[in-house]
Amino acid sequence: MRIRLRFERGARIRHRHGKNRRVASAAAGLLAPGAVAAFLLALWRLAADMRYANAFAIEAGLFSHWHVWFTIAGLLTLVCVRLNRYGRGGPLF
Repeated sequence: MRIRLRFERGARIRHRHGKNRRVASAAAGLLAPGAVAAFLLALWRLAADMRYANAFAIEAGLFSHWHVWFTIAGLLTLVCVRLNRYGRGGPLF
């Protein structure tokens, strides 16, 4: 015995360009405080090297250099700017 089920046709799936714009805006909003934190860590390390501040929390390794923190802050800022531009309707690249 065969049973046939008939369903009504639903709405067609539309493929829209830029459907992740809200996600990009949310990600940019979450990355911005990270960029500020990395910049502040770079300033803290630089001030500790010049003996204007107390000792830096990370004393050894890759992340103990202020150059690395400035680079991380710059890259996070660049990604944040790009994601904000995409989230507002512009191109990603």
